Amino acid sequence: MKIATAAYNLNWLDSWAQYEDKVEAWVSEAVSHGSNLLVFPEYGAMELSTLDGPKVAGNLERSIHAVSDWMEDVQDIHSRLAMTYNAYILGASAPVIDGSGRPVNRAVLYAPDGRRDHQDKQIMTRFEREVWDIAPSGPLKLFDTALGKIGVLICYDSEFPLLGRALSEADLILVPSCTEALSGYWRVRIGAMSRALENQCVTVMSSLVGGNEWSEAVDMNTGMGGVFGPPDIGFPPTGVLAEGTLNTSGWTYAEVDLSAIANVRADGRVLNRTHWAEQDARVDSVTISPL
Repeated sequence: MKIATAAYNLNWLDSWAQYEDKVEAWVSEAVSHGSNLLVFPEYGAMELSTLDGPKVAGNLERSIHAVSDWMEDVQDIHSRLAMTYNAYILGASAPVIDGSGRPVNRAVLYAPDGRRDHQDKQIMTRFEREVWDIAPSGPLKLFDTALGKIGVLICYDSEFPLLGRALSEADLILVPSCTEALSGYWRVRIGAMSRALENQCVTVMSSLVGGNEWSEAVDMNTGMGGVFGPPDIGFPPTGVLAEGTLNTSGWTYAEVDLSAIANVRADGRVLNRTHWAEQDARVDSVTISPL
């Protein structure tokens, strides 16, 4: 397969048609390069708040509700594009109010045959829980697709190894992210690369990039696209299959062969995924040793 992962910049939108044209242009470009899996970043849907004007876009709570109100239409567009372009698309995540009272952070995976399903973020960052009041939601899902088994760990979720381990059957783990500072980008990238090492799989990181003075939520964003694997047989010695240019909008592409994942899991120089359970007895027997 060929994967396209986005470093995605937000725009001020003056009309719904402008948003439709933008998303289709991104999808069309990726597919023209042979991509059949496209990954957009966390909170990339926040640009939809601009459709309700500056007073809404500039207010955190009102912008959350505004974006949530647009999501049914957003899903219809992405379903159409996935079918038209015969590609799997992980749409940009959004705050979605689904009846639980507070919004969840939801990313939707669209299939070329029109089916779709979502993954909600599991663990909130301090900003999400203390300022946004975004709620966690579950469960973790493993999507069984024609491209292999796909899991999604939204941004901060990628920094937790037990969440990654729960997706140990995944061939691909998608990591849509939104990080304000370079340190945040590297925390998520290190998490994504660690999950690739532990599960001997491929992880795909997408980033929001650029500044948006009109938003209280996504005013500054740092990152780039990246595709990572285990630094072992069949993969680059750095584990980096592809990476973009920091804070530069556009797609990053990588070719991924599922047989390479199967081979490294069966006969890699190390077998992290197979040997995971050997940790249990070791951590249960930790003792305090005065020195």
